[in-house]
Amino acid sequence: MGYTLNFAVIWANLDKLLSGLAFGLGLALAAVSIGTVIGFIGGFASVGPSKTGRRIAGAYVTVIRNLPILVIVLLAYFALPEYGIRLDKVQSFVASLAIYAGAYLTEVFRAGLVSVPRGVVEAGRAIGLTRFQTSIYVIMPIMLRNALPALGSTFISLFKDTSIAAAIAIPELTFQARKINVESFRVVETWIVASGLYVATCLIIAAGLRSLERRFPKF
Repeated sequence: MGYTLNFAVIWANLDKLLSGLAFGLGLALAAVSIGTVIGFIGGFASVGPSKTGRRIAGAYVTVIRNLPILVIVLLAYFALPEYGIRLDKVQSFVASLAIYAGAYLTEVFRAGLVSVPRGVVEAGRAIGLTRFQTSIYVIMPIMLRNALPALGSTFISLFKDTSIAAAIAIPELTFQARKINVESFRVVETWIVASGLYVATCLIIAAGLRSLERRFPKF
């Protein structure tokens, strides 16, 4: 009841928090980039003609979406070395986050592909485009426009999930905040500022994504 707020220590260590914030954004960007590639492959496999491809994509999505992301991170960091796969903590975390994101983006891109009007695809084929050209020049632009809001939400979610990296001592924002908290015992101030940085960053990302969406043509 007698706790008095004092932000002096937090402001003195603000550079560490901002460094952790930038590091977390880098982790999220790397993970969503790799996850997007996985999602593309999984999305096309989900609606493709191959029954085996559909089953593999479905199994991947089902398993990963029902695992807590912390469990995936710990498996990658502690279990893979037992089988000779040695990644440093940053590599293992980015790989874990990308695999996690890929499962959700598989469903995002699958929905985007399903939403492409059949008549548009047939029109592309009618003017002489090959199946590959139709996918690149007709299907993908429409799919991306339809999937962009969900892709943006996934990126914001991944950025927030980078806080889990503190569990394996990766110096992102939560790790830095916890370190300052332990050293200064300013519990309330530390987490107020860290929370504010998370909220402000997510709002800025969301505003940027909305601006990007407006630049894409509507179909």
